[in-house]
Amino acid sequence: MGSTERAGRKEWIALGVLALPLLLVSMDVSVLYFAVPFISADLGVNATEQLWIFDIYGFVLAGLLITMGSLGDRIGRRRLLLFGAIGFGVASVAAAYAQNPEQLIAARALLGIGGATLMPSTLALIRNMFHDPKQRSKAIAFWSAVMMGGITLGPVLGGFLLEHFWWGSVFLINTPAMVLLVVLAPVLLPEFKAAVRGRFDLLGSVLSLAAVLPVIWGIKELAAHGMAALPVVAIVAGLVFGVLFVQRQRTAAHPMVDLSMFRNRAFSGSLAANTIGTLALVGNAVFLTQYLQLVHGLSPLKAALWSLAPSVLVGGAAPLATALAGKLDRAYVIGGAFVLAASGYGVLTQVHVDSSLAVPLAGAGLLAAGLVMVMTLVTEAVVGSVAPERAGSASAVMETCAEFGGALGIAVLGSIGTAVYRADVPSNLPAGVAAPVREGLPAATAAAAHLPAQLADTVLATARHAFTHSMNVVALVGAILLLTTAVAATLTLRGTTHTTTPAEAPTPEEADLAPAA
Repeated sequence: MGSTERAGRKEWIALGVLALPLLLVSMDVSVLYFAVPFISADLGVNATEQLWIFDIYGFVLAGLLITMGSLGDRIGRRRLLLFGAIGFGVASVAAAYAQNPEQLIAARALLGIGGATLMPSTLALIRNMFHDPKQRSKAIAFWSAVMMGGITLGPVLGGFLLEHFWWGSVFLINTPAMVLLVVLAPVLLPEFKAAVRGRFDLLGSVLSLAAVLPVIWGIKELAAHGMAALPVVAIVAGLVFGVLFVQRQRTAAHPMVDLSMFRNRAFSGSLAANTIGTLALVGNAVFLTQYLQLVHGLSPLKAALWSLAPSVLVGGAAPLATALAGKLDRAYVIGGAFVLAASGYGVLTQVHVDSSLAVPLAGAGLLAAGLVMVMTLVTEAVVGSVAPERAGSASAVMETCAEFGGALGIAVLGSIGTAVYRADVPSNLPAGVAAPVREGLPAATAAAAHLPAQLADTVLATARHAFTHSMNVVALVGAILLLTTAVAATLTLRGTTHTTTPAEAPTPEEADLAPAA
C-alpha cells in the first residue's frame, strides 16, 4: 500500500467507530468523581479501598500500554481492539454489579487491562488507514478532540447518571458502545499486522511493567502524602527496572520497542513536548476543580458543568492546529501553541477569591486550547515519523509518557502549591484548628463545618486566600515552564517532516504488511 494512497469514505466511517473505545476509555478516568460517595455508602468502602478503586485503573493502564502496543503489532491491531472491547465490556458489567470493595477493585483492574489494549490500537489503526499526511492530520485532530471530550464529559455524565440511576450505571454505559464496536469493527476496520512478527518478548513485557508501575505509584504517593521512604524506594526500583528494560530492548532479537525511533527528532522531541503538555494540563485541573467547588462553593455537578465553558475555545483548537501546520513549519505552530497555553496560565495568576468565574474559566480555556493544539501535532508527529509496523509500540510509548506527565503534574505542581499554601497559613490559629487548615483547603472546609459561625468564617477566609495565592504561584511556574518548552520544542522540531525518515524506514520484509480479511 503506497504512502500516498488517499483514504475513502469507508476509512472515515471507520474513524468514527474508533472514537467509541477512545471516548469511553478517556471518560473512565473521570467518571467516578461523583460516584465514590454512593459506592462508599453501599459497599462500606474504607479510605484505602477508595484510593485503590480510583487508582488501580490508571496504574494497570499505564503499566500495560507498552506491552499491548507491541502485542497488537504482532497479533493484529483490530484483533487486539476486539479482545479489548470484549474485556472492557465484561469488566464494566462486573464493576456495575460488584458486591464488595474487593470485587470492584478487581473489576477496575480488568478495565485497566482493557483500556491498555484499546488506546494504542486506535492510534495505530489510524496510522494504517490514513497514509496521506494531510488526511492523517485531520484524523488525528479528531482523535485528540474525542480524547479531550471524554475527559471533560466524564464528570458531567457521571453526575447526570447518579441523579437518575444507581452508581453502577456509570460503568454500564460502557457496555452498549463496546457491543457496537464488536459488531462494526470486523466490517469497517481493516486488520494490520507485521509480516515478520518474531517471538513476543515476555521478559521485556515483565520489565516494562516493573518499571512503570512503581514509578507511577511512587509519584502519586509522594503527591498525596508528602515525602516518605517507601514511595522513594518504589521510584528508584522502577528506574532500575527501566534501565534493565532498555538494555533488554538493545539485545533482544525481537524487541518490544525499537530504540532507533528515539534517534528521530520528530519522535523524541514530540514525546517530550507531549509529556510537558500533559503535566501542565493535569496539574491545573487539580487546582481549578478545588477553586470552583471550595472557593466559589459550587456543587460538584455545577462545577463540572461550568468546566464545560472552556470547550468553546478548545473545540476548534485541534482543527486550527492542523490547518496552520499545513501552511507553516509544524515546529513554529507547536511553539506558538505553548505560548497560547502559557497565556492561559498568565490569566490564572490574576485569579482571586472574589474573582468572577469568567477569569479562571478563560484562563483554563486558553491553557486547554493551546495544549490540545500541541497534543494534536505531536501525536501526528509521533505516529507519522515511524513505519506503519511500529505504530502500535510508538503510540504506546507516547501514551505511557502522557501517564507519567499526568502523575508529575499532580506531584510537582501540587507540591509547589502545597508549600505556598502552608507558608501562607498564619501560625496563630486556635489549637485544634491549625492542623486541618494547614493540611489543605478540603480539610479546612470540612473542619469549618463543625465550628462556631464566626470562627468558621475566619478559617474559610484564611484557607481560601492561601489556596488562591498558591494557585497564582503554580500558574506562574506553569507559565514559565510552558514558555521554556515553547523555545525548546521550536528548536528541536524545526525542519522535521511528516514522513518516515530513512533511519526509520521499514525493511522490505517489514514493508509487506499482512492485511487480514
